[in-house]
Amino acid sequence: MTTKQSVLVTGATGQQGGAVARALLSKGHRVKALTRKPDSDGARQLVSAGAEIVAGDLGDSASVVEAASDVDTMFLMGNSYEAGMAEETRQGILAADAAKTAGVGHLIYSSVADADKKTGIPHFESKYLVEQHVERLGIPYTISAPVAFMENVVAPWSIGTLSQGTHAFAMPAKRVLQLVALADIGAFVAALAERRERVFGKRFDFAGDELSGEDQAKILSQAIGRPIGYHEIPIAAARQQSEDAALMFEWFDRVGYDVDIAALHRDFQEVRWHSFADWARAFDWNVLVQSAT
Repeated sequence: MTTKQSVLVTGATGQQGGAVARALLSKGHRVKALTRKPDSDGARQLVSAGAEIVAGDLGDSASVVEAASDVDTMFLMGNSYEAGMAEETRQGILAADAAKTAGVGHLIYSSVADADKKTGIPHFESKYLVEQHVERLGIPYTISAPVAFMENVVAPWSIGTLSQGTHAFAMPAKRVLQLVALADIGAFVAALAERRERVFGKRFDFAGDELSGEDQAKILSQAIGRPIGYHEIPIAAARQQSEDAALMFEWFDRVGYDVDIAALHRDFQEVRWHSFADWARAFDWNVLVQSAT
């Protein structure tokens, strides 16, 4: 029987933090959700699910120390898209220090798979700087490092073309990419929190499935109920939008994530891992109608 814990979840009103908070709540743990937006819809939804909302900011050490002062575990994540990479690193280091000051018994830091492999991708490197700091802190920690999200298929930058029948991505059609569902990120972090001492000092890259963009489009066609084609966005076009993203896509094509998915899923059988087809079948595709209007 799992001992119920008190967990502080940062970024709780975002995609990844929200998934972690929901997974922990579903397993009976007490969740304190740290957010800069305590009056947001996301915060209200977490309250309805049973979380305690705490106003705070990763850049404000005092607010993090106060929020973390009575918890067993802290889930820490940054957001380079929102804060910028240098600020994400600065806030991550401040928040990790705050966790140590507060006496948190287990710090779970959310990085990205292969951030420790000198990828040269700026938003991987910014997270790895926080990882290195966490490792030096001298407190019990675990690094949670997911691959690309399945939900990127319906992200704001993707959903417009998808609603028009095209799955567009800046990789060759047959190049395989490892993916993970947000729900599995939440379940995996909950598993790390529950395993506690067994995962101290460890780093886990994790994924739910691996398949090409072409195969993703076939699965999307079946799930949505109409033909979805695959379109390779030229790297030059991606680079016009973001040098960071272009470097990531080039790395995906040249190297790519390398999680041993079969071994991982054997080791973490308490997570109900979703294949891309599982995720697509369960997703509410009414959002495509909304995005097209």
